[in-house]
Amino acid sequence: MGFFNQLQSVIQWKDPAPNLLIWRWDGGTDELKNASKLIVSPGQIAIFVYEGRVEAIHNEPGTFELRTANIPFFTTLSKVMQGFESEHKAEVYYIRTTEMLNQKWGTKAPIKYDDPKYKFPVGMRAFGNFSFKITKAAAFFQDVASVRACYTVDEIRQNIVDRILTPLTDLFAESGLSYSEIDKKRVELSKKLKETLAEEFSALGFELTDFRIENTDFDDDTKGRINRISDKIADSHAIKAMGDIDGTSMRNYSQVEQLNALKSAASNTSGMAGMGVGLGAGMGLGQGMASTMNQPQQAQTMSCPGCQAQVPVGNKFCPSCGKAAGSVATAPCVSCRKPIAVGAKFCAECGATQKSACPSCKADLPAGAKFCADCGHKMN
Repeated sequence: MGFFNQLQSVIQWKDPAPNLLIWRWDGGTDELKNASKLIVSPGQIAIFVYEGRVEAIHNEPGTFELRTANIPFFTTLSKVMQGFESEHKAEVYYIRTTEMLNQKWGTKAPIKYDDPKYKFPVGMRAFGNFSFKITKAAAFFQDVASVRACYTVDEIRQNIVDRILTPLTDLFAESGLSYSEIDKKRVELSKKLKETLAEEFSALGFELTDFRIENTDFDDDTKGRINRISDKIADSHAIKAMGDIDGTSMRNYSQVEQLNALKSAASNTSGMAGMGVGLGAGMGLGQGMASTMNQPQQAQTMSCPGCQAQVPVGNKFCPSCGKAAGSVATAPCVSCRKPIAVGAKFCAECGATQKSACPSCKADLPAGAKFCADCGHKMN
């Protein structure tokens, strides 16, 4: 009973708890007398509910006078048959409008979708944070919070997270991104999801001011598949590196696989299956080695002492000039002193020209001459 509390009230939400989003002032036994004062601080909105209806929404900071049918003392005394309690009930709901920062979110279970590149099922968890604020107090009050005495930030955070999961699953499935590409596209995916949810959340009276996908993780089955793919990719890079050296990647790959099979067979000495694998790999490797050994060897050649054409070793005559390989007269090269055919213009060994001049009269001398034909100078 409010018999001894008959003065006008001064209503204010002082020092709101950090986790409170909505707080109700109901006056206890005070029926909120006429001309009571309502104080709204920055970052708050006040909703005045009188006799079950929203009478006013105060969106701006300031002091406001509330009008009710409860007259101090008179109303209480006139309700003696009702236990001094007035039916003119009035309540004030304060709503925090400041931005709620760094609210954590995470998927409760792995998101399932098919990897578009590797064609296997992916089970992925995602984690991050978001920020939000109330933008339409009336819609939020009527459709979400209702007339509860208080509504916490944790409750609205959970409401948001529950609404995120289905669009997030669709986003990953429709993105066309492989598991290995998700992390480098997190900013783009976060922005797209925020835009997707904007209309739905706006209808409920609030908006996401920020949304971030900070990290992703995979379930055990997906990790196993990823590890096997990573091993194969590493093998392919190694084989390509080998192929870049000798240009025969497939041969290198075959030999590497055969060696791996031989190692596996050698380590598994029990069981006919192991023997079969070992024999099959051994035969394949043997065939490969035999094929390599049976390849024709490149023929060795020598220069013809007459025309310097390349003549296969063992030929008795030059196929270019017809001279016998061993019957042509030779003389030492003027530069490297290797034997070359008499009359040759260049040395087949060092490439030096075979013309020389007499150091006395400067006349041209043939290769191998011991005296100058013009002046008789003796050559060293």
